[in-house]
Amino acid sequence: MRTRPLKVALLGCGVVGSEVARIMTTHADDLAARIGAPVELAGVAVRRPAKVRAGIDPALVTTDATALVKRGDIDVVVEVIGGIEPARTLITTALEHGASVVSANKALLAQDGAALHAAAEEHGKDLYYEAAVAGAIPLIRPLRESLAGDKVNRVLGIVNGTTNFILDKMDSTGAGYQEALDEATALGYAEADPTADVEGFDAAAKAAILAGIAFHTRVRLDDVHREGMTEVTAADFRSAKRMGCTIKLLAICERAEDGASVTARVHPAMIPLGHPLASVRGAYNAVFVESDAAGQLMFYGPGAGGAPTASAVLGDLVAVCRNLLSGTTGPGESAYAALPVSPMGDVVTRYHISLDVADKPGVLAQVATVFAEHGVSIDTVRQQGKDGEASLVVVTHRAFDASLSGTVEALRKLDTVRGVASIMRVEGE
Repeated sequence: MRTRPLKVALLGCGVVGSEVARIMTTHADDLAARIGAPVELAGVAVRRPAKVRAGIDPALVTTDATALVKRGDIDVVVEVIGGIEPARTLITTALEHGASVVSANKALLAQDGAALHAAAEEHGKDLYYEAAVAGAIPLIRPLRESLAGDKVNRVLGIVNGTTNFILDKMDSTGAGYQEALDEATALGYAEADPTADVEGFDAAAKAAILAGIAFHTRVRLDDVHREGMTEVTAADFRSAKRMGCTIKLLAICERAEDGASVTARVHPAMIPLGHPLASVRGAYNAVFVESDAAGQLMFYGPGAGGAPTASAVLGDLVAVCRNLLSGTTGPGESAYAALPVSPMGDVVTRYHISLDVADKPGVLAQVATVFAEHGVSIDTVRQQGKDGEASLVVVTHRAFDASLSGTVEALRKLDTVRGVASIMRVEGE
């Protein structure tokens, strides 16, 4: 075994960073045996140096992250500070000064992954980021390496634990959205400002990363259609149960049937209770992958938290250190396919539409005519009426999203339609 240690700089020492430092210390002998050389924490960049950090030598702590990544003796930089800046500049600087990088920064990779990969290739260094998607679940490496010889057609997953906890509570207890969110906040699953989670921004960043790897195509955050889950109601869950479904916030990345384009989207959807994703409870994540040769694969586990995310970071650290010792680099960006990313209007799926209508003869015929005029075929209709008002629930066959949008706009213009109460896609069938 090589005796000179590989030196690691840690950017950020919050929930994840502190766990990375702890595991590096407590498992030092095991890590050295697995890598073939000891690894040494050579510096920790933080914003508040006076804070006591158990197990970390105060002499390693600095507020000058730039100076730390420029040190010529640093072999690997681990970035767990998140956000776009200063993380982007620090990662680029680290690569320029001869360090490989391990990152957990989904937002940055979804926005500027191509530029970061180019910088890593230019300087002959590694850029690994297993922890950026689905926490401890091994997902990026299987897509990037294990399935490298296969053709992935679809990635369908629950990639945000906060939203899954909220929707699971609404499903199992009948609670409303706000009540379930309050419980998630009290238990520490939701941030004080849950916008990134409940509005789908977090899941959309992960979808961009997954789609890019799965389809060998550059997919940016702006390419991902995003809808949040704040409008999901207890009534939607009751309707879902009548269909034998539940509701999940899904990240869906698909290759078109003709293979000429891809789509990436995040939105709440009804999913049959028999689908493996329907049974994912609490704050857990799960991703369902469909490929030509391997068929259907399921990846499941904790998708967030200090220790689970640190596990993924340390897995990347071991891989990068092994590459350094052997004088090689791991797989970089694979974007050779360069497929266009189609707009949401080109997506084809089924829909569940709930309408508030006047309870009088001819309403159903008017509604059915609008669907037919826009090329959307109706599968089932359920109507309930009382005191001159009625609810009309329509479930469609597969149709283009653009056709469904046109249908809904036309329905809103009917005098007999008092409101469109809910539109929910039906996936996973």
